[in-house]
Amino acid sequence: MALQAHPLTRSRWGRTLLGILGLAAFVLLWKYAQAAGWAAAGTIPDPFKLPQALADEWTSERLMPAVLSSLVHYAWGLAIGTFLGFLVGTLAASSSLLDALHALLARILRPIPPLAWVVFAIAWFKVSHAGAAFVIAIGVFWVNYFATYSAVRNVDSRFYELARAFGQNGHLRQTFQVTLPGAATGIFSGIRTGIGQAWMTLIAAELLGVPGMGQEMNSAAGVGAYEVVVVYMLIISLVYTLSDTLFGLIEKRVLTWRPS
Repeated sequence: MALQAHPLTRSRWGRTLLGILGLAAFVLLWKYAQAAGWAAAGTIPDPFKLPQALADEWTSERLMPAVLSSLVHYAWGLAIGTFLGFLVGTLAASSSLLDALHALLARILRPIPPLAWVVFAIAWFKVSHAGAAFVIAIGVFWVNYFATYSAVRNVDSRFYELARAFGQNGHLRQTFQVTLPGAATGIFSGIRTGIGQAWMTLIAAELLGVPGMGQEMNSAAGVGAYEVVVVYMLIISLVYTLSDTLFGLIEKRVLTWRPS
């Protein structure tokens, strides 16, 4: 049975209005849960106190240093994990020998969650940006590795036959003219997923003491300032939305040849 579209969903303004109504309903339900005491006293923050909590964090000069600190190890971890995941994924998918050599190792290491490496991150890098970047890079690596590996493996073999027919026989030349363009959509999809994965890993790593938004959230929770915790959660959502939007624009520009 086909889903019948509501008249309001047929226009951008209608969908925007419905989105605002949905958000308002969520906030009202949240307020009711807080007032009715659905959880232990004081553990559900008052949504109407969030603007004041945000203003307090800003004026106390804790907000921006925490955001900037998080962005440092976020950027390094994302960059390193993305590059290595792309590189190893491409090489493994392009070489049956390398694929066979690393297959068992990948099967053993892949199920280990990034946070399990926190112990070694602290031992090797202490509580530092480098340690947080290391943990983030591990999570991002696997996302990009599998996305790249799958995308390269799924490039249509007829493209290579066509390239050889036009004299493009070198492996390196085929990689840049056939493999990477053919796998670009999947590769970019992996990078975009990694952008979100990096934030999830980052906050968990910061809860262990690395300076940043996660540490501020942990400190606020320790004194029962749950409105502050939610403020940082919303800041994380905002920063992720901005980074995802920016990457979406880059992806659209790079893949202009892709059929819409």
